[in-house]
Amino acid sequence: MVSSKALVFAASLLVGSVSAFSGRATFYSVETGASQCGPTFSNSDIVVALPVAHYASGAHCGDTISVTFGSTTIHPTIIDSCPACSGDSIDLSPAAFQQLASLDTGLINVEWDFD
Repeated sequence: MVSSKALVFAASLLVGSVSAFSGRATFYSVETGASQCGPTFSNSDIVVALPVAHYASGAHCGDTISVTFGSTTIHPTIIDSCPACSGDSIDLSPAAFQQLASLDTGLINVEWDFD
């Protein structure tokens, strides 16, 4: 006989994971010099700046996150912190933002998590 704990665990695996964070996503020009993680990037790169608390003094440099808006998910690389981002909001490169919405939108509500 299967225990009820085992069934709950199995069911949780089937449901899938829920994003850890909800916040606003905006975009910024990443072509203003070297990123806080070191290299220089262009606006056509799929990159992201995290709020200072999540950036963790660069502990996540080079890692990716999953960002979901509607039915679209992208995986930008972490290159910077975003001091102006409050809570769990993030700042995407223009190319990353455009994969989710038009730049004319300017701001969208997203779900995101570390990959």
